[in-house]
This record gives sequence, structure tokens and C-alpha cells, in this order.
Amino acid sequence: MTSRRDSPQERPPIARRQRRRPIAAAATAAVLFPTLFSASACGGPADASTSGDLTVMTWAPSGTGTDRPGMTELAEAIGKDVNLKGGLNGHRLRVLTCNEHNSAEGAKACAQQAADAKAVAVIGSYSQYGDDFMPVLERAGIPLIGGYGLSQPEFSSPLSYPVDGGMPALIGGSGRQLVEAGCKAISLVRPDTPSGDNLLGYLATALKPAGIKLLDVKAPEQSTDYAQVARKAIGKDEPGNCVTSALAAQPTGNLLDSYRRLAPKNTRIASVIGSVQQSVVDATGGDSGPLAGAMVTSWYPPESAKTWDGLRAVVRADTTGGRTIDVSDPGVQTTWVSYEVFRVLAEKLTAAGKEITSKSVAALLDSGESIDVGLVPPLNWGPTNMLPSTESPRLVNTWITYQVVKGGRMTQQQNGFVDIRWVLTKGRPPA
Repeated sequence: MTSRRDSPQERPPIARRQRRRPIAAAATAAVLFPTLFSASACGGPADASTSGDLTVMTWAPSGTGTDRPGMTELAEAIGKDVNLKGGLNGHRLRVLTCNEHNSAEGAKACAQQAADAKAVAVIGSYSQYGDDFMPVLERAGIPLIGGYGLSQPEFSSPLSYPVDGGMPALIGGSGRQLVEAGCKAISLVRPDTPSGDNLLGYLATALKPAGIKLLDVKAPEQSTDYAQVARKAIGKDEPGNCVTSALAAQPTGNLLDSYRRLAPKNTRIASVIGSVQQSVVDATGGDSGPLAGAMVTSWYPPESAKTWDGLRAVVRADTTGGRTIDVSDPGVQTTWVSYEVFRVLAEKLTAAGKEITSKSVAALLDSGESIDVGLVPPLNWGPTNMLPSTESPRLVNTWITYQVVKGGRMTQQQNGFVDIRWVLTKGRPPA
């Protein structure tokens, strides 16, 4: 399989050694469907409402320990940018945002607000309370496009269309990255929760073919002192010893403080996007901090890739209202990918002469037609592309990227995406 240079018109390349699925050129989508954020031939904002508004919603927690303000801020900026350029296929895009408060009641209230507003989709949102918000969306018939992937219903509900593989893909990919790095013993620092228990299983599957010893290190979800956790994870600090963290960004930062004080000389550290991102690297000392040389598994290419040129253009525009949006944040990137998926859907429905409704959006997503936005491998939620898993059938993007912290920046460790579908289905690695 060939590898191609990353550009806004081309899909990021697929790693050469993964030969499961050939990928068609992403340029086709770019030619047929000009990007949502380019100049439109529909006229100015006054023309955008001639065919009625398209209402969508994005939610995320704010004022909590797990804030993701960039997701809702980007959604609002996208809405303004679209409408300044003539709208989406002649429709004014009405973007609603909601504070999910990192609570079950908050998530349910946001979903109900989307239902009351007759939203055609909820896009790129963040919540761990899928058991509470998904039933509300299901009753209203509203598809969820690109939730962050924190809860099981996001990978099982027939109205959920995740654009990434969530934590299962990240932790499984981290295992393979560590195997290829030559690790002989691996400690997983993960939350002492049921979701953390599931992560342990995915990592064990990824390590099993290599026969690598795995140590489970349970940690509190929030703490200012992880000295005991870090000490257990490091163990004897022998060559070939590796530690990977699957905590959230703030707890990971606190864990790294403890890790730095212990100053292991032989242990390598790794993590997954969301636990580590560029802001965490910066906050912990950059190239002189504990993350120097760290391996990171992500859903996407690093922030420096040309893939994100369109995102950067919107973030730098006046539509942000002067707010700073972190382009390296995986929640922001997921929101961007999700809105691009919606853009392609709207273009396809309009080209087919169909009205853009929650029902028509879901029907197109279920049809088995690939949605190619040039940012990730083509997405397809048709029956034949479902993951053969009773727990996560909606997890269709099984591709991840390998990154490494080099010179204080998160950079690509290798070109392209790696398919870890076999890990998620507990199968055998490809020959």
C-alpha cells in the first residue's frame, strides 16, 4: 500500500505495513464538494436563510475539572464562518451550544435542548454520560455525529456515528506502539473505574502476541499526588521497562510531576491523546520535562500537519470572538472532523435533491456510502462495515497514528495511519 504526503486535499497516508484495505484518493471529495469553509457561490449572509435554517448542537463541560471549552467555541466559530460565506447549500447554519456540566443531568438536559430545537444532528460533543443522553436523542431521532467516544452507547447506539475509535483504539494502539519500541514490560496507569477495566483488556490483547508482561496500576481519577502510583508503575526501572498513562490531561500532568521527581533512568513513558497533548507537553517542561521522547498514540496526525490548515484558518479568523482555541486539543480536532462529515452529508443530500433533516442525515449515514473528508480514512457505518463486536459495533474508525515528543513538540513517529482492527476484535495481528 502506498503512502502519500499529508495535505488539505489528500487524506493522511496509511502506514505501509497495514494492508487490510486500500484507500481511494480523498481528492475526489474535495473536487465534488468544496470545503465548507471556502468561499461560497450562494451569496452573502442574507441569502443563507432562503431555504430555512439548519439547526445543530455541540455540547461539552465547562466550569468543571474536565472542561472542553474549545469544542463549543469552535462550533460557534464554524457557524459564523459558514454563514459569513453564504451558508451551507443555501441554508443558514444555526449552531447551538450547551454546557454539559460533566454530569448525567447536564448531559440529559443538553440532549433535550437539542430535541426541543429540532436539531438535525448533534455534532462533535463531549460527555461520559451516554447512558443518559443517547436515549433522549434516540427518542427524538437525532443522530450524534462524532461524539468524543467516552461512553459505551456512543459505540452501540444505532443513532451514533463516532468519527474516531475512542479510548479502545487509543489504548490498543499504544500497546502496539510500545511493542514496536522494544518494551519488555509495560505498566498501564489507568482510572480505577469500569471503563478503566475495559482498557486493560484492550491493552492485554495488543501485547499478547509479543508475550510482554503487563502490570495493571489503578489510579484515582483525580488527585494532586500520584507518587505511590508512579513508584508502582516504574517498578525496578530496568531497561525495556515502559509506562503508559490513560488518565485525563490534568491527572496525567499531576502524575508526571510525581514521575519527574522519581527520575527513572531506564523507564520509557508513553500515553494517549487526550491524556497528553501539546499543552501538557508545554506545561511539564517541553523538551526538558518528563515527556521528552515520550510515545503518544492519537486518532489523528499531529497539530503541525497540513491536515489542520482549514481548522487553523477558522481559529485565526474574527469568528472566534478573540477567544484562543487550542488546535492541538483532540476535542477541538474531533469537532472539526465531525463538522466536516456533516458538510459532506449536506452536500450529498442536496445533490440528490433531498431535504436535510435528522431522518435523511441518518439514512445516508446508514446507507453504506463512505464519507470521505480527507482528514481520516473514509468512514462507513453501513452494516457490512460494522465492527464484529456486541459492545462496540459502531466503532468503524479503527485507524490510529503514532507520535513522539521531539524537540518539545508532538511530531509524527511514522507517516500514515495504522489499522488496529484486529486488536479491537481480539483477533490475530496481520501477517
